[in-house]
Amino acid sequence: MSEPESAYVGLSSRDAFGKVLVELGRANPRIVALTADLGSSVRTAWFAEEFPDRAFDFGIAEQDMMGAAAGLALAGKIPFVSTYAVFASLRAAEQARTDVAYGNLPVRICASHSGLTIGPGGPTHQSIEDVAIYRGMPNMTVIVPADGVGAAAATRAAVDLPGPAYMRLSRAKEPTVYRSENGIHLGIANTVRQGTDLTIIACGPCVGRSLEAASLLAGEGIQARVIDVHTIKPIDVQTVVSAADETGTVLTVEEHSITGGLGSAVAEVLAEAGQGVRFRRLGIPDQFPTTGPYEELVAYYGLDAAGIAQMARGLLAD
Repeated sequence: MSEPESAYVGLSSRDAFGKVLVELGRANPRIVALTADLGSSVRTAWFAEEFPDRAFDFGIAEQDMMGAAAGLALAGKIPFVSTYAVFASLRAAEQARTDVAYGNLPVRICASHSGLTIGPGGPTHQSIEDVAIYRGMPNMTVIVPADGVGAAAATRAAVDLPGPAYMRLSRAKEPTVYRSENGIHLGIANTVRQGTDLTIIACGPCVGRSLEAASLLAGEGIQARVIDVHTIKPIDVQTVVSAADETGTVLTVEEHSITGGLGSAVAEVLAEAGQGVRFRRLGIPDQFPTTGPYEELVAYYGLDAAGIAQMARGLLAD
């Protein structure tokens, strides 16, 4: 008997997060939501409509919001903090590090409009460093869901984490990867397509695009394995090492700087395991992104299916 399809199929990760947060709020009165003048954009407004006495808007004061979240956690609440990723990772970084991570407090930082998804907002609002920043904070779990279903599963799982977590959400709807939340577990990477010629390791919206690229490559006789590493920290070492050993070629794909994000995390795993494989990182180069419509930016940086397939071909030809 087939599993029923998730209600979050076809939703962006930020929309799925907003809907699940309301569900969780109904079941757990300790859950509170905090934002900084962006409730409608980050979808905490849905929680505020149903639980106005458990929702807090700090205005344009992200640092205050993060400090208050730490205080609420110390008082026994389960705070979900949400703003744009660029503000969560830069403007409020000191408070996230010192007030939240240092105390190992159960604050869930759920940041929307990550990567290039804010498009015309340009470099001031695009967030290409956030995973690197939060990955460097001790005690912090870092999650990058592939789609709405993945975000729903991650939001539910985050409630029970003993310490802090950073979850990266997309403004735009990601390609659909999952139909059910079953089988999505924090800390365990998911092999979403089998292959023997190379491994594509991706996170966030790049998982769906990597699956599309794998289909293009299959038409040329190249069988690409695709792995969704939705939990960047702690990373699933065994799955990464086994895939590298079995295919001998690894390409990482992320809508983030190639410095400090998924690609760096995978490179660290492979280096420490002594894996001598062909390896390349595909993401935003070491530069500030340009401005433009989101889909055009994705293609410009080679993060669409065609670009990923092209990079894979080049890597195999080396």
